Amino acid sequence: MLVLLPPSEGKAASGRGAPLKPESLSLPGLTPARETVLGELVELCAGDEEKAREVLGLSEGLRGEVAKNAELRTAGTRPAGEIYTGVLYDALDLASLDTAARKRAARWLLVFSGLWGAVRVNDRIPSYRCSMGVKLPGLGALGAYWRAPMAEVLPEAAGDGLVLDLRSAAYAAAWKPKGEVAGRTATVRVLHAPTRKVVSHFNKATKGRIVRSLLTSGSAPEGPAELVEALRDLGYEVEAEAPGKAGKPWSLDVLVAEVH
Repeated sequence: MLVLLPPSEGKAASGRGAPLKPESLSLPGLTPARETVLGELVELCAGDEEKAREVLGLSEGLRGEVAKNAELRTAGTRPAGEIYTGVLYDALDLASLDTAARKRAARWLLVFSGLWGAVRVNDRIPSYRCSMGVKLPGLGALGAYWRAPMAEVLPEAAGDGLVLDLRSAAYAAAWKPKGEVAGRTATVRVLHAPTRKVVSHFNKATKGRIVRSLLTSGSAPEGPAELVEALRDLGYEVEAEAPGKAGKPWSLDVLVAEVH
């Protein structure tokens, strides 16, 4: 199983580990593209601070993120699962998982990123600020930039099992499963049951809980239909819509009564 996650806007501070080694990250086929984006981002942030802040869409209060990006090549690192924070990752709470669940997380979870393309939770990276919606001066929109490298690498990473896609729209644009892979992909919305509306905070928290439930239960559904049954067994109310034709993903709605 492969679980596709968005990153978080806010991130923990860089660690005290050795500086970044791009060649050590998972999915080595993405290394050339990562080096290109990293070089563009560092150059931008080491130059005109105001321009960098504008390109990255940072408020005055986040001015310090520009200087942090300028030092990415020498900053300390820590596992990506510790770097990413926020609602989804708080609910997922990787640090509290037992050994077996942590091993599953290392195999199953793939976090998408405007800077790295995608990383595993055990990959060591520095803290950074660069969303998929950024348009770097030399590369343009990162969502479009990553499509070609992702198309080369991600089908192999998906293997022959279930792909559970929990990404937000901006990150989903960087890679859309096609053909046979799409047929075993399930996308998930979380709806407030009484209103049938998506509530952003609640959506993220519930997705984190869903992933945690799968990791701790050891359930490894082989396809979307099996995922529906696994989630129902874990206590979730799920409505599923199978694709109308081959080469399209399944759509799952998880209904939750209380927003918290």
